[in-house]
Amino acid sequence: MRICAALMAFACGAGLVAFAAPAEAASVIQIYRVYYNSPGSDTGSNTSLNGEWVQLKNTSRTSRSLKSWKLKDKTGYTYTFGTFTLGAGKYVTVRTGKGTNTTTNRYWGRSWYVWNNTGDTAYLRNSAGTLMDSCSWGRTGSSKYC
Repeated sequence: MRICAALMAFACGAGLVAFAAPAEAASVIQIYRVYYNSPGSDTGSNTSLNGEWVQLKNTSRTSRSLKSWKLKDKTGYTYTFGTFTLGAGKYVTVRTGKGTNTTTNRYWGRSWYVWNNTGDTAYLRNSAGTLMDSCSWGRTGSSKYC
């Protein structure tokens, strides 16, 4: 006990006191699941492109604005949310292809795939650019729950 007290006094006197930082709080908007290998052959058809998606979940009890939030892959392909609010406890799926945006589905509007079947990472950043969540996968399977 005396050794600890002496060490603490020395550390304090030397200006070396370190305080434990609080653990980073998890974002209430999280990447829930990524379906990176759409069913069937990668033909580039809109149906096939929309079979590739990322699902986000609002884990809070209040609605959250995702305006200007960004979903990116390792390469830098970026989907940016326009004016959009995700309800409390709700999910939104961001599909790679084209379609009409709804409260449950958003469409990237791309004409080719984003997520690599052999491994990739999805990054979710808020409007200030802060990383809120990420999800990585390797070569196996078609989807991953994050």
